[in-house]
Amino acid sequence: MPADTPPALPRRVLVAGTSGAGKSTLAGRISTLLGITHTELDGLYHGPGWTPRTAFVTDVERLVAGESWVTEWQYRAVRPLLLERAELLVWLDMPVRVRMRRVVTRTVRRRVRGTALWNGNHEPPLRTFVGDPDHIVRWAWRTRHGFRGLASHVAEVAPHLTVVRLRSQDDVERWLAELAGRVGRPVPPPRRDADRRS
Repeated sequence: MPADTPPALPRRVLVAGTSGAGKSTLAGRISTLLGITHTELDGLYHGPGWTPRTAFVTDVERLVAGESWVTEWQYRAVRPLLLERAELLVWLDMPVRVRMRRVVTRTVRRRVRGTALWNGNHEPPLRTFVGDPDHIVRWAWRTRHGFRGLASHVAEVAPHLTVVRLRSQDDVERWLAELAGRVGRPVPPPRRDADRRS
């Protein structure tokens, strides 16, 4: 490849991070920049009543078989499928305080507004935080260190994959600006409804 030829733009992109990192928000912005469809894995996984959909793995297999896509890297059952076909993994390694603040704010906002989520689901009443060990805020705290060692894991199981690690919102904006420069488009702002999907 000539020295002045820019590297090819990725066509299959994963965004990784624990709850509250901003995965879906960033995935949406990347999809806008690259002109690639963003498919939310939460939308494929959650059926009505927060019941896991039986077609989830089949739907993900269909998704990754495509030539271009942007999605989140989550749900252990399908992570290997996603890694096998992806070209780029963007890891949102935000500070715990940032992620937890976002989870709490998002959860309260969704509940107060009665925001409809995937397949008509809604956040449970805030009082369930006390009695439900899997309440999203408690689960986010319990899994806050879930991506330690991600870079070495990906290097071992998917050496073809480029990993970009972003540790702050400033890092995110700089990286998006660089990508926008390569594409020749402006950086898209976060969606107005980002609180319901990040």
